[in-house]
Amino acid sequence: MAGLLSGITVISLAQQYPGPYCTMLLSDLGADVVLVEQPSGGDPARGIDGLGSFFSALNRGKRSITLDLKHDDGKAILWELLETADVVVEGFRPGVMERLGFGQSEVRERLSEIVYCSISGFGQDGPYRSRAGHDLSYQALAGLLASSIETDARNYDSPLAIGDLSSAMFATVGIVGALLHRERSGGGEYVDVSMSDGLLSWMGTSLEAVLNGVEQRAGGREPAYGVFLCGDGKYISLSIAHEDHFWRPLCEQIGRSDLGQLSGGERRARRDELREIIAERLAQESRDHWVQVLAAANVAVGPVLSLPEVIEDPHNRAREMFVSDGASDGDGADSHWYVAHPLKFAETEARVPSPAPRLGQDTDVILRELGHDDEQIRRLRDGRAL
Repeated sequence: MAGLLSGITVISLAQQYPGPYCTMLLSDLGADVVLVEQPSGGDPARGIDGLGSFFSALNRGKRSITLDLKHDDGKAILWELLETADVVVEGFRPGVMERLGFGQSEVRERLSEIVYCSISGFGQDGPYRSRAGHDLSYQALAGLLASSIETDARNYDSPLAIGDLSSAMFATVGIVGALLHRERSGGGEYVDVSMSDGLLSWMGTSLEAVLNGVEQRAGGREPAYGVFLCGDGKYISLSIAHEDHFWRPLCEQIGRSDLGQLSGGERRARRDELREIIAERLAQESRDHWVQVLAAANVAVGPVLSLPEVIEDPHNRAREMFVSDGASDGDGADSHWYVAHPLKFAETEARVPSPAPRLGQDTDVILRELGHDDEQIRRLRDGRAL
């Protein structure tokens, strides 16, 4: 099947995490994504874990060309690439692309139909636009950390780069929306994506009350919203956020039906006491026992899975969330496996991934597509533009 974005060419100058995740999603849907990387080392993500798995997980199905954008010939090649493109994505601090001569105003003045997307920590304007930051910085600014830290702030460690991932998702939505706008109007668009703005959007249900002077709910979270240790040393999650119809069957299954009629306010007021009662009972049986019993009773429950267990989980397998590149004709030992594109469509499908490119592996092929012959490519290479 042809992908939803077949025929769309994306030039990516973004590195590390947000831009590569965004363009991976676009590539999965059929777009031709060309990574423009610096000749010496390429995307720093190539060496993040020493194994290449971080880079591989974000850059499957793409092509790589090396260009020195401080070299006049390298800049000229980038202009040629942009003239073939529908979308360009960059992830530098504000001002960097302008200094290189490829800011959004310069590119869009010359190529009026292009969709230009910038992903940065704090956006293209505002007093923090040039401030250094990483994911935790953006979580802090958006109020996410204050809402998450309860006891020991020094040991807070989020397992996900939430700001990076949310900004990648917003960039993807913005790009697809801008492509639809171009289809209707004939004109391109500029998409300014801020990691901190995206997290503020995600915090909207908490911030709206504060914005409108509404008193916050007292008492914190429910006692049965959290992670509990089971008798076999494994963990289980309960996620009863406020629902009486989850709370009552939980109480029945742990042998405390007398607590089943407590209201949400009463439960929150007695949180520590009730949580201790729940924990003591859950510690008497195994994780799998409680998952089976509580799920059958319609309690919001889930096992806390290790990464190997995630891969073997029957639901994840049934949803076909792990796909291989089909590199092996035998028992699959030579295949490389990936987490599949998460969206399912009735009439199209995400394409089978191919491995992430080696640094510059497609340079010559792409240059030939632009009309350069072998002698011209040799001269560019000798002149250190590639």
